[in-house]
Amino acid sequence: MADTAAAPLLTSHKTRPAKAPSIDDTIETYMGATGALQLLKAVLLAFAWAFDAQQVFISVFTDAEPRWHCTGADASCSAATASPCALPSGAWAWDRPAVTSVISEWSLKCAGPALVSLPASSFFAGCLAGGFLLTTLADSLLGRRKMLLVSIVSMSVAGVLTAFSPNVWVYAALRFMSGFGRSMVGTCTLVLSTELVGKRWRDTVCVAGFFCFTLGFLSLPALAYTFREESWRNMYLWTSVPSLCYSILFYFLVQESPRWLLVRGRKQDAIETLQQIASLNGNSITSSFSMLHACTMNNDTAGESSGDSVFATLHSMWERPWALRRLAAIMTASFGVGMVYYGMPLNVGNLGSNLYLSVTYNALAELPSSILSWLLMGRINRRSSVIGLTGAAGVWSLACVIIPQGGARMAAELLSFFATCTAFNVIMMYSIELFPTSVRNSAVGLVRQALVLGGVAAPVLVALGRERSFLSFGVFGLVVGCFGMFAACLPETRGKGMSDTMDEEEHKEATVAACTVNDADCNSGLV
Repeated sequence: MADTAAAPLLTSHKTRPAKAPSIDDTIETYMGATGALQLLKAVLLAFAWAFDAQQVFISVFTDAEPRWHCTGADASCSAATASPCALPSGAWAWDRPAVTSVISEWSLKCAGPALVSLPASSFFAGCLAGGFLLTTLADSLLGRRKMLLVSIVSMSVAGVLTAFSPNVWVYAALRFMSGFGRSMVGTCTLVLSTELVGKRWRDTVCVAGFFCFTLGFLSLPALAYTFREESWRNMYLWTSVPSLCYSILFYFLVQESPRWLLVRGRKQDAIETLQQIASLNGNSITSSFSMLHACTMNNDTAGESSGDSVFATLHSMWERPWALRRLAAIMTASFGVGMVYYGMPLNVGNLGSNLYLSVTYNALAELPSSILSWLLMGRINRRSSVIGLTGAAGVWSLACVIIPQGGARMAAELLSFFATCTAFNVIMMYSIELFPTSVRNSAVGLVRQALVLGGVAAPVLVALGRERSFLSFGVFGLVVGCFGMFAACLPETRGKGMSDTMDEEEHKEATVAACTVNDADCNSGLV
């Protein structure tokens, strides 16, 4: 039995010298050490996250409910009046010009919560639709670069058009379009930026994207305060026009991923890209590209890259139990993280009376989490980091149930949010390393969709938790803590090379399983 199990490994070992070099090793050889210019270009690419963050959180200000006051024209209006909806039209007025918010400009104050929340709901609906329909295009037809360019341009154009919305229905439709376009910005930015640099700098470039997201978040309260007495339409113009300008810069400066080009069989394009990258790194490729020409795709990759359907990558993962197991585990953990990531700020923001400062504090909470993410990804295992961070987030969230309102509860909320933000960052990097190049963008896109799905459930729990805090903080803590434990089912990836084909990753999986075949824990995960 032992001889039988060992035979395939011995055969594979004997034939390994004759096999083509891996794409990972080949690209590292030709690119050389990542230089300052190439690293700067990768950071420029990561700046797309800033524009993504602006579109995600812009409705916090544009759709905010303005304050109002009694005019003194009607005795029934007083400071104790909870809502102006039952008052005559001349008995009250907005504190600021009506054009500062869509609520006041289109008289939505008394229109009901469904209509008031329609634009924000439409945006996240667009994110979900775009994530599921576009996620495979970056792995199949368009590639990372074109998909990201299309996403940025469509998001920006929708943002500009939003500034000219005549009513709430057009506004909601354009927000849906904006969400549909931006659904792939974060995923493509993360994947492309890490595939354009050497292994040593992947963690740094990944965290740079998280920093840019925080900068985009932080820019909103400053911009909103500048236009606090002017139309909300300025917010969309001043975030969308710079994004369009950035897309032009992106078009001329950013290359396609050489990994994706090789997986798709476009060797000549890959050679030209590698020559450009090597030139930026201060290297000149004087040798032939014999190693590159020796890189041959496995049978399954040929099917993935040349399949007629853009959903061939999803089918490739579906038919492999190990890939499906990984995807299910990390999406489950992501759902719990997304619920707290999007839900916790709703309660924290309600604690402050000043909207600008409240949003600023929430955004600032993400800065130390980005720093911690960078430290963790370079020094600690991904799997244990996810389990530990989600467990800590769950404990602090549950603590909010028993801690009375005040500074201590606020501190517990921020600690839970901090741990969740860090877990969010680690999960995104982890998902990149878990899947090979041929399906990576699709897999990371699905992980992000699980995060968004968790966010969809969060507002309902927050509303229910206004009467009983366990229904918000308690459920948050239980879900993120329990769902985070599913990361224990995942293999560790820190310090390991990224695979390029499904067969290559499957060979690694089989090798690990064979080496630990007598381990009960390992046997339980075998198919």
